[in-house]
This record gives sequence, structure tokens and C-alpha cells, in this order.
Amino acid sequence: MAAQPVSRMLRRVLRSSVRSCSSGALVTQPHPGEPSQPAVEPLLSQVPSGRRRFLREHAAPFSAFLTDSFGRRHSYLRISLTEKCNLRCQYCMPEEGVPLTPKADLLTTEEILTLARLFVKEGVDKIRLTGGEPLIRPDVVDIVAQLHQLEGLRTIGITTNGINLARLLPQLQEAGLSTINISLDTLVPAKFEFIVRRKGFRKVMEGIHKAIELGYSPVKVNCVVMRGLNEDELLDFVALTEGLPLDVRFIEYMPFDGNKWNFKKMVSYKEMLDTLRQQWPELEKLPEEESSTAKAFKIPGFRGRVSFITSMSEHFCGTCNRLRITADGNLKVCLFGNSEVSLRDHLRAGASEEELLRIIGAAVGRKKRQHAELFLMCQGSPPAVPSISFRDSLHVQGLRHRVSFSSQMVTLWKGGWPPQIPLLAQRWLASALPQRHHSSHLDSDANPKCLSPEPRAPATPSGPLPTSDQLTHVDREGQAAMVDVGGKPDTERVAVASAVVLLGPVAYKLVQENQLKKGDALVVAQLAGVQAAKLTSQLIPLCHHVALSHVQVQLELDSTRHAVLVRASCRARGPTGVEMEALTSAAVAALALYDMCKAVSRDIVLAEIKLVSKTGGQRGDFHRP
Repeated sequence: MAAQPVSRMLRRVLRSSVRSCSSGALVTQPHPGEPSQPAVEPLLSQVPSGRRRFLREHAAPFSAFLTDSFGRRHSYLRISLTEKCNLRCQYCMPEEGVPLTPKADLLTTEEILTLARLFVKEGVDKIRLTGGEPLIRPDVVDIVAQLHQLEGLRTIGITTNGINLARLLPQLQEAGLSTINISLDTLVPAKFEFIVRRKGFRKVMEGIHKAIELGYSPVKVNCVVMRGLNEDELLDFVALTEGLPLDVRFIEYMPFDGNKWNFKKMVSYKEMLDTLRQQWPELEKLPEEESSTAKAFKIPGFRGRVSFITSMSEHFCGTCNRLRITADGNLKVCLFGNSEVSLRDHLRAGASEEELLRIIGAAVGRKKRQHAELFLMCQGSPPAVPSISFRDSLHVQGLRHRVSFSSQMVTLWKGGWPPQIPLLAQRWLASALPQRHHSSHLDSDANPKCLSPEPRAPATPSGPLPTSDQLTHVDREGQAAMVDVGGKPDTERVAVASAVVLLGPVAYKLVQENQLKKGDALVVAQLAGVQAAKLTSQLIPLCHHVALSHVQVQLELDSTRHAVLVRASCRARGPTGVEMEALTSAAVAALALYDMCKAVSRDIVLAEIKLVSKTGGQRGDFHRP
């Protein structure tokens, strides 16, 4: 019994001498017997050697209640403060949200602190506050302040979507917040709105700026990578670490209820790493920290670093030291497990500390070696779906400027310290202004009122189009067959297709004024068209995969017909044309408009889907009169 007070004394001695570092983040200390981090050694040396040896010899062993049957010590507790969230990220929850637990069944502030106090007493030294979105809880600053008073707790972190961060961070830092993880899956404002189904890109960027300004280093940026959505932004994210103290963490897309997980959407750690090494061969791996979920890398000379959370392809169950308490008071020993124990019910029934510890210990003892059922999904999965090569995909202008977004951002941040948020916001959001004329290819010198930045030449036929008297996708036996293009020369191919969506007066007015409840219909349709062009070979069975060098989707409102005119153009250099890519892009953009407006009217007509022109190839050019 005497060992426990001595252990507390050891924690107090170490805690008092290393309260904070110049970055504003708490300096962490190792458990007794664990190797010390280099930055900690000078601080430990301040304790007299005889006293230090005595405290270590008499320190209490790690709590048996928090040690599972495989010897894993659980010193990291994640506490969900709320089920609510002010975003609707596509990989996290369905668009309509999730059923919420009645407020009376959620943990009160006092119950949260009671449980936190119990876990810290048993050896938990790191607590992360999560959600939902933790920063929408009104008393979050007070919770952080009271957690900061717990003796033995070395790190208080928070994972946030960043919407409210800039406003609350000064108070949170003063209360004792140590580390910050900010979720951000794209650097393109319009795509941000598409992914999270809400506005707020500027607020997230302001939050990242505020965290750096207040000295947090590194500021962790969590990016869930999804094939066909944001894997083409990997290099842009990494480029941010050149001038900014960020730890960009790429997370493999994981299955959760309601996110319609599909292994085809997952981009593996090794695939992402290969992409980065093509651009930065000097990328070097950093030593892995014990119980870390991240594989960290750094580009020599860069201020920040990049990490990978490999939950799917290379799990880290063997060193897992995490426990979770949900907003309604259930203890989860594994994020992917279904087993939960209600600590709330036992608390409210008057359970003593000893009874709660027995309940916790029993749950921890039942923790499995790994979340095996999850990896059954991945083992034997078909290879990753082919996508546009990364070098080519950088030229696909899906709602972004010709100049790399990240290079603009880093340039602006280097221009002055700290940068002025209004100026940054203007530059970041230049492509997201609510104009009712939309083009997915933006030029700084383009007329915003003109749909196309290039003058449109009158359509003229270029002579008779050579045709074949046989179907090229059918063999001599009448079976479907893909055309062999191996012997064809590579030429520059361009195709333009169009479509018309007749909305009707009611839906048209809502689109024109951007008042649809589901969001900006024109932005969503643009993104859908760009994505569809890139995925054509997966949608049309006998189409070849084409490495597109350019995709442009333009939308224009036609008040005379209460319609939206869609125009899609695609460009590539190769042995086969891109008319199917252009047609698919226009058609899917039109379908996306229908989907956005169908709640308002079912009397919407998709019409005039057609090829406008194509150039390049042995069979000559085509221009519709």
C-alpha cells in the first residue's frame, strides 16, 4: 500500500519540473522502466540521482485493471464529449445524421471528470477529447481546465473539425490543452463543401493558423484518403510541411456504420508512400514511438513531417494502449469491436471506486488480440482500382487554380508572420465565391461572368467523319471485346460533350439563389462531372483507362428555359479518344443536379446529352454543326 503514494510523489516531482515547453505543448515523460525521450533527459537530470533511484525502485507497477491478457498497458483514454457534430462528412455518417441519445442518458460533466480521475489514478497519462465534435460542447474549456488539475495526467489533446477552433483555442490553451488534431480532407474549398456537406473551409484554415500562432508544434492535420475523391491531393498536403510545423497524417479509409465502406475506395499506406517517393525520393522514415499508431516520415529540410495511420493494411493492435468512453458512458476497449460496458449505469447506481475498477478490469481483460473481423475484409481483396497516374492527375483542374494550392498557401504564410487571416481567406476562397456561373477550370484572368475562359469558335463540320461498317467492340463471333489499341500512335485527344437539365421554375430559382437545403447544386455537379470523367473506364465496361491531363466542367443558367447547361471537356495524349470521358462527365453532372433538386421537383428532365466535338486520332475530327 505504501508504494502508491510514492508513485504519486514521483509523478509530482517529474510533473512540477517539466510543466511546459516553448512550443506550448506539454513535455511527456516515460513510464518507469520505459526508455526516456531525448528531450526529457535534461529534465530528469535535475532530480538528484539518489532521490531519482529511490523513487524508481519504489514506484507502483502499472495498474492490473488496465493491463489486458496480452500484457498491453492502456495509458491512453479517449473521451467523447458529445455525439453531435456540425458537419456531415461522407466517410463518417450518413447525410441525414445519426439518431442521438437523449440528453439525460449522456454523461454529465461531473461524471466525465469522475471517470477521468479514476483512470488517471490507475495510470492513464494521456486523455484525448473527441466527439462528434467536442468543441460544440458549451463547457469544453471548463472540462479541459479541470482535467489539467489531475495529478499524473501529462497530456490533454483534442480532435476537432476546426470549425470553432480559432475562437476557442486561446481559452483552451490557457486551460491546459496540450495537443491538437484537426481533420481536413481537402485543400480545395468547393471539394471541402462536397465532402462534409457543409460550408466552413475558411474557419478550418483560420483554426490551423491560430494553432501555429499560439505555438503548438506540430499541429496535426488528419486527412482520410479516399480513392477517386482526394488521393490526387497527397503531394499538395505534403508540400505544406515544407514551411509549416504540421504533421500531416494520412489515414486509410476505414469502415464505420453509415459510410458505405468499400475496399475500392481505400488507398493503402504503401500506395501513398510510393506516390510521395516519386516526388521526394529523399523521404526518410523516423523512429517509431512506442504504442504510436502512426508511421512517421520527414523530408530533409522541411519544418513539418508526414505520417500514415495504417489501420487497414498494417494494423497496430499489438501495441494498442487505447481505451474509449462514449458520450453515453460506455467503455469500448476496441474502436472496431462491438463490446461495450456501461460505466454510466454503474456510476448512477452508486458503484464504489473498487467496483468500477473491477468492471473496467474485466472489460479490458476481454480485449481481443486484434480486430480480426475487420481484416477479413481486406485479405484477398482485389487489387486497388486503377486510377489516373499521379503525375497526370496533378493536371486535372478539378475546381482548383493552375498554380498549386499548397504553394500559394506556403508563399502567403512565409510572406509575413503571423499572416493576416482576411488576406489568406480571400486567396483561399477565391474559387468558392457564390457566383452562379461555374467552371471547374479557373484562371485568374478569366472573366467570372463568362462560362468559358477561351473564346468559343463557331461550330463547323470538318468534313465527313470516316465510319466503320462494323461494331468495333464486337468480335467475329458476336461476343463483346475490348479494342486493341496497342498499335495505335499516341496523339493529342480532346473531346467536348454537353447536356441540358430542365429544372422547372421552382427548382431553378432555388439553384439560382443557392438556397437548396442539400447545398450548392452547381458545385456538387461540377465535382461529380470531374470525378466521373476520371472513373469512366470503371463505369463503361469496354472503355480503356485513359490518363487524363485536363478535365473541365462548366455550368450555365438558362433563365429562358429554367435550365442548367452542362458542358464537359476532356484532354489526354494517348492511343484512344476521350469522347466517352466527356460524355460520362456531362451525363453524371446532369444526374448530380437531378439528385440535388429531386426533393423540390420530380418533373426534371435530362436532355440533349451529346458529343459536341472531338479532335485527334486516325479517324479524323468531328464538330457538331
